[in-house]
Parts: sequence; C-alpha cells; structure tokens
Amino acid sequence: MSEIGPNGRGGVLRLVFRILKSKWFWILGAPILLVYCGASSCTTYVPPNMIGIKQVIYGSNAGIRKDTYGPGLHWLTLGVEKMHLFPRDLQVVSFSDSEAEMSRASRSAQAIKVQTSDGYNVVLDVSVLFHLVDPYRVFTESGPGRTYEDKLIVPRADRILRKTLGELNSEEFYAGPKRIEKSRQAQSELGTELATYGVKLDAVLVRRYVYDAKYQAIIEGRKIKDQTVFWRQAEAKSAIEERKRDTMVAEGKANAEVELARGASEVQKIRAQADLYTRKQAAAGKLQVELAAAKGTQLETDALQGAGSENMVGLKMAELLSGVKVLVLPSDGKDGLNPLDTASLLRKLEVP
Repeated sequence: MSEIGPNGRGGVLRLVFRILKSKWFWILGAPILLVYCGASSCTTYVPPNMIGIKQVIYGSNAGIRKDTYGPGLHWLTLGVEKMHLFPRDLQVVSFSDSEAEMSRASRSAQAIKVQTSDGYNVVLDVSVLFHLVDPYRVFTESGPGRTYEDKLIVPRADRILRKTLGELNSEEFYAGPKRIEKSRQAQSELGTELATYGVKLDAVLVRRYVYDAKYQAIIEGRKIKDQTVFWRQAEAKSAIEERKRDTMVAEGKANAEVELARGASEVQKIRAQADLYTRKQAAAGKLQVELAAAKGTQLETDALQGAGSENMVGLKMAELLSGVKVLVLPSDGKDGLNPLDTASLLRKLEVP
C-alpha cells in the first residue's frame, strides 16, 4: 500500500495500527467500546409524546405485554424483546380529495361520498381527531406502527358518516341544525365503537360539503328564488311599516296642531278674562272717584247752605275776581257812562 502523505489515507491507517498495537487501548478503550456497543444493542429510547409496549419474540412467554413505557431509555433483551412505539398526542385523519385540504403531518384519506335520502351524491371533507389511550388494544387489533389509521379509523369513520349523514335529504344539508345534529350523532357512534379498540375520539369536524355540479346549479337557482320571495315579503312588510310610520307621524302632527290651537284659545281666553278684569277694576275705580267727587260736591253744597255761607260766597267771589282790573267810570255829566248807549261806549273805548 502506497503512502499518500501524512494527512492522507496512508497516515490514517498508520495511526489506527499504532492505536491497535498500544496496550492502553486494550486496557481502557476496548472495555468502554464493548460496554457502549452492548448497551446500544440491549436498550431502546422512547421519545417524548410517544409510548411503548414490549413484544417478546421467542420463548414460552412470546407475545405482546400490556405494560407501557413512557419517554426515556429502557432495557431490552437482545434478540428476544422488541419495543413498539405509538404516539400519545392528538392525532388527525383528514378525508378530502383536495390537495389544499391535506397535510403531510397527518394521515390523509379520500373524501367521504354520501348518497342522500333523495338519491343525490354529496362529497364531504371531514377531519377526525383522536388519542390513543390503550396501545396494547390498538396493537392487538391493528398491528404495529400506524396501521391503526387504515384498519381502525378510516374504514369506521367512512362507514358511520355515510350511514348517518345519508339519512339527510339534499335540502337538509343546507339547513345547518340538521347537518350538525347528524354530525354529532356520527361522532357519538364512532366514539363508542373506537373506544372498544383503545382509541378516544375527540371530534368529528365536517368542514365542507359539495354537491355534484348539476344538482348544485338546481339548488342555487332554488335558493335564489327563495331569497327573492323573502326579499319581496320583506319589501311588503317594509311598505306596511312605512305606512304605519306615516300614519303615526300624521296623527302626531294633527294632535300637535290641535294642542297648539287649544293652547292659543286658552291664551285668548285668559287674555280676555284679564282685559275684562282690568276694565271692571278701572270702572270700579272710576266709580269710586266719581262718587267721592259727588260726595265732595254735596258736602260743599251743604256747607254753602249752612251758617256762614255768605262769607264763603264772598270768599269765592273774591277768588274769582282776583286779578280782575276795576275801572270806575262816572255815570252822570258830560263824560258820564251810559251802559245803554252802545255807540258812545264804543267811542270811549276807541273800538274801531
């Protein structure tokens, strides 16, 4: 064998030979290597979210053991025992023909074909969610690995869903309550059946349903007609309500006008009463004044007719004559004033 350099294959081989010739290798390294290889062949590791059960392959006790093994390292008899692993977390099986509805992380199966009670075909996309609670029963019924999906979950879910949902007619698939009721019935029946095999069913989700193209067109046309009828009915009800509203508005307006007119009439009535009261009070006051004036006149008259009335008359005359200029004219002689001779009187007064 030719050497190809200190860092090449020849150098590696020389190093290996040197180690194998070393006594320390056989004293320390060989036992460690032997223990490691023996432990690797006699133990197995159970990962998190997994659970294991043992199978004895040879001997009088051959068969599956009911004991389960959680995550960690467990001892196995080399060549005699084998560990089978099953998932402990939530499992999903999706029934769909659409690639967009499938996932690489979960088992996928063909969509469920349901024939309705009136003879039409409906394709369902469904998700079945479950847990494995008894790996021993799952293994004895379906075998190792994930064969439980094909032997337990898929065929039973398909059968029960086709049976229960097939009791609906085509129209009832559109009615949510009916479809949901049958989905719950299917979940109950499937859960009861899977429980006998160590599987706990969590949910059955009907995600989508599709009719064949011809019937889909018929249904859509019928629904459009139904919606048109409902729309017309809603319009008629709306018109009735609008008329009721207009009537109420008109009645309210008329009542408001009546109340306004009644209020104006009350105002006029109150004003008339106030005016009448004012006139009555004014007339009563005027009457009292006039009566008082008449009484004063009567008292003055009575006073003038009593004792000392001449003096009072004189005083009154004096008051009347106050400010009156007195002219004394002779009544005899040449310049005497004759009241009966008007022409002479006018000449004296120089009246033109």
